[in-house]
Amino acid sequence: MPTTTLPAITPESRIGDLVAACPSLARVFEELRLDYCCGGKQSLAAASDSRGLSVLTVIGLLEAATAALAAGPAEVNAATLSLSQLADHIEQSHHRYLKAELPRLVEMSARVATKHGWRDARLAELAATVQDLASDMLAHMQKEEVVLFPLVRQIDAGVRGGFHASIAEPIACMEAEHADAGRALERLRELTDGFAPDADACNTHRAMLAGLAQLEADLHHHVHKENNVLFPRALARIAG
Repeated sequence: MPTTTLPAITPESRIGDLVAACPSLARVFEELRLDYCCGGKQSLAAASDSRGLSVLTVIGLLEAATAALAAGPAEVNAATLSLSQLADHIEQSHHRYLKAELPRLVEMSARVATKHGWRDARLAELAATVQDLASDMLAHMQKEEVVLFPLVRQIDAGVRGGFHASIAEPIACMEAEHADAGRALERLRELTDGFAPDADACNTHRAMLAGLAQLEADLHHHVHKENNVLFPRALARIAG
């Protein structure tokens, strides 16, 4: 996706313009309960004052968010981690992200479909696909955290036992569910023309699309670490 240079953030900046330039800033406005969609024409100063917030504090939060976005996350070299460390990393990074982000995207996609479905019939299917993906992934992560990852940690700790059947089956199940999630992501990309907003998209719509694009990227990294690193190494450990 092309990047857009964010204008200087000042008390006079209109909050809708800021989200239009950088949709990821929607998260900050949502946390502060500032309406960047219908109330997007408000200046940052006026919007902050309406919530009893210091505009300088709000500007600081927005600048910190843009700096973090520009820096990007430090990518972990999964191959250098032990099995236990990698399982911990997946839970603390990817699982934590999905548990926070999926409910947000479910709510946003439903809201966009309700308000704008009249001009794009695909939005109803988009919202349903996001809801299904969220339900499936939340259940999927629960199975990993309760069943599979504890077995991985036992193997890493050198606990001996008949692990092959007990771990091979849940791994096969997780890989099948990963494939299902991949197909859902492909459908989301198709329904949104590659997560690209059209000229008439409101700021909520744009923020939703930016969130879905980030979700796709994170889930690709997440699945890679499990399918191509964690699972093969766990199976190789018990086979050896």
